[in-house]
Amino acid sequence: MEDYSDVTKYEIELKYKQISQRIRHIRLIKHFTQEQIALSMGFTSATFYTNAENFKSGKHFNLEHIIKISVILDVPIAEFFQDKENQLMTDIIPL
Repeated sequence: MEDYSDVTKYEIELKYKQISQRIRHIRLIKHFTQEQIALSMGFTSATFYTNAENFKSGKHFNLEHIIKISVILDVPIAEFFQDKENQLMTDIIPL
């Protein structure tokens, strides 16, 4: 078994940013506002959601957040982990 303990903090942060960008991309295609998603997730304001989506101040989505966002946006959770930043997802999102 390979040892992956040498994954750097930078590599982890890069993945968080990529996930946030995918969530934003899908959210915009689905015509949801940050506030709509945040309130649907149970937050009282959009502040945390906005910071996490923009990876501001090191804020990021955890697995529970990602699961909820997946349900709200009605997309498979795996979509958030794809490296297809600007590709239209016509196979899962009707245009």
